[in-house]
Amino acid sequence: MAEEKKKEELNYQFVSLVFSLQQAAMAQMGKIANPVTGKVEKNLIQAKATIDMLEMLKKKTRGNLTDTEQRIILNTLDNLYLNYADEVEKEGKK
Repeated sequence: MAEEKKKEELNYQFVSLVFSLQQAAMAQMGKIANPVTGKVEKNLIQAKATIDMLEMLKKKTRGNLTDTEQRIILNTLDNLYLNYADEVEKEGKK
């Protein structure tokens, strides 16, 4: 019973880390303003590094996440990959 309860507990530190990295990647892609400067800045190399970091986190935590945590990291990565592809495509058209 205690093991089942553990599986259902959401680790808010993990979720906060994922969302923090997501926000950083979105700012690095120029999708949102940099929270420090208030300006929209684009650095796709940094964005890719942040996305890669989330991918590594997904691999290293495999089997240790609740279903909800797993969905959060997968959905976050899906969203970031789509946005990154969009920005790379825009760069190619310049």
